[in-house]
Formats: sequence, structure tokens, C-alpha cells
Amino acid sequence: MNENKPTDPYSITDVSQIFSPGLLIFRDLLEQNLSAMIEMAGGPDRLCPHCKTHKTREIIRMEKELGILSHKCATIAEAEMLASEEIPDILLAYQLVGPNLNRMAELIRKYPQSRFTSLVDHPQAATQLAQVMESNGSEMGVLIDLNPGMDRTGIDLGADALELMELVMTLKGLRLEGLHWYDGQNRQPDLQERRIAVNSGWDQFIRFRDQVLLSGIPIQRIVTAGSGSFPILAEKGEPGLQLSPGTTVLFDSELAEIFPELPFQPAMAILTRVVSNNRPHQVTLDVGHKSCAADQPAGDRLRFPRFPLAKEIGQTEEHLILMDPGVDDLNLGDHLIAIPRHACPTMAVHKFAHVIAEGERVDQWEIAARDRQLTC
Repeated sequence: MNENKPTDPYSITDVSQIFSPGLLIFRDLLEQNLSAMIEMAGGPDRLCPHCKTHKTREIIRMEKELGILSHKCATIAEAEMLASEEIPDILLAYQLVGPNLNRMAELIRKYPQSRFTSLVDHPQAATQLAQVMESNGSEMGVLIDLNPGMDRTGIDLGADALELMELVMTLKGLRLEGLHWYDGQNRQPDLQERRIAVNSGWDQFIRFRDQVLLSGIPIQRIVTAGSGSFPILAEKGEPGLQLSPGTTVLFDSELAEIFPELPFQPAMAILTRVVSNNRPHQVTLDVGHKSCAADQPAGDRLRFPRFPLAKEIGQTEEHLILMDPGVDDLNLGDHLIAIPRHACPTMAVHKFAHVIAEGERVDQWEIAARDRQLTC
């Protein structure tokens, strides 16, 4: 244990070997987030965390050591990364279409030790998936993706969804496992308002689930929850329930602002340096929108712990102009820590991350699944 451990969780003793803009993962905070996730869920077996946030083998290994053996992913590359780490239960949270059907069949052949499951929300997709699986002598699990009100994917609750489940049960090459309910639209900053919205949707879901069971269709598994609904749905005790938050692993400044009651802290950041300081109260940093998530509005993409009230007054591909009276104390080459507002796409634009533990750079982790294809 380092007796001189810094009190600032984002302090780094020596940044001389970290180029900028450079992605950072603070391992101590990451470990705290993982522990908090397990405690909130009620055990590692109740988690199916979404790896799209981090895309790294090392975090998968950390989660595996903690007993988390089910994972959700967004791409076949992420699914292959999970399978190569011998994760036994892998949920692809996308409905497979086009060439990805055969890619999935190839992945199943290559990694027989893993059980793969996919989402389905349409009879055509179910039929095509079944045909490809059967023709390849494979089998794939299916969760029926239900629409919780996001109107993005998912079949509406009711007769059509029940008919889709009945269809899947008849198709060779598929095994019906259960239901998927991702209520990511529930991002109300007021916890009580969010709780009411989450529970209202969940009550509708449970009524449909009960209808399915009464029809004689078994439900082995329910996968649910985004980051906002995670603590609320974690209170539910339905059998086979798994919670699938993603961003909580690394967290980010947006969720810290929207959900201040959550027991997580941003564990990923960007190290940036001053590259120009010719104007009062203003510096230019080398953290352009090529090195952080650019899906957020300009002027609201990063938070700076050292200057919490600083304003981003301009950003281009390679530069960010930051305004705050305190920056007058900065010199050319001085570094700052920037917390991205959105963690997931920020990870995807970096090839690797510097790992910081107790203020020291201790490792370097590849963002292995940032590419769309590994081998399959």
C-alpha cells in the first residue's frame, strides 16, 4: 500500500510518459464502481453488465473474478472479445440482420464453450435467424425484445409479442429464453419521479409476463435496466432477473449530474495539456472532438475537476478553448484532467488507456473491441 496515496482521486504523480490527449482509467475508482454494482444488484449472478461502455478484456477479467459471468454487448466484435475471455453467457443486444447472421453462426462454431443469446422483436428476424442457425447446425438463445416506451426497438406488449414467442418456440435452431426490457428513457433527475415512471412501466411488463406464463410459455430469464433504472429494478425479486447497466462500470460526468444519488464515480478521464495561453482567463487544450465523445452539444462535452465552473467556448478537431479565471496560473505544457460527459463513445475513439492506481501509471489496456470486426 502506498503510504503517500493522493487524496485527489484524479491525481497522477508523474505524467511525463503519458502523451496527450491520452485516455486514463483510474483502477481504484473502477474497482469501487464494480463493488457498488454488485452490492446494488444483490449479487454478481444478478448482473449482465453491458460491455459497450469499456470494450476492454481487462475489465471483463476483473468482473469475472468478482463472479460476473453474464455480459451484454452491442456488436459481434464485442461478443467475440467476451467469448475469447471464456465468458459462459453472452447476450448480443441487437437483432441480427444481413451478413451478421452468418458472422454470428461462425462465432458460435468458434467458441462452443460460450452460450450466445440475441434479441428478436419481429417474426421475419426470428425466422431468418433460425434458418441460418439450422443450416449451420447451430442453436442460439433468444430474448424477445419488448418496447418499454422508448420506441427505438422492441415489439409492443400484447398479442403480437405473445405470437412472436409462440413462433420462436416452433423454430429449429432457436431456444426461447425469456424477455428483454430496457427502459433507457427513464432519466428523470428527480429520483421519486424516476421511480414512479420505472415502476409504472414495470407493472405493465409484469402483467404481460404473467399473461405469457398463463399461456404455458416458460420464461427462464428477464434482462432489464439501464443506468437510471438500475437501483429501482434491483429491488425487484422476480426469478431469473438480471440487471444490465453499462455506464456504471466507468460512469461519466453526465450520469453523475443526472443521477447524483448513485454510488458511482467517474473512473475514466482524458489527460490534456495546454498548447496555447496568450489570452487572459483563457487557454487552448489539445483535447479536440476527435478525442472525446462528440455526441454531446458543443460547450458541454467535458468537466474539469480542477476548474469545475470553467466554460468550453470553442472546440475543433484537435483543440478546446477553455475559459476560467483560474487558468491564468497554467503554463504551456501543464496538464489537466478532463471527465467526458459521455463515457461509451469516448472509449471508442482511443486505441488504449493508461491505467492509474494510487496515483501511479501501472499498466496500459487496449480498447480491444473498438473495431467492428476482430476475426469473425
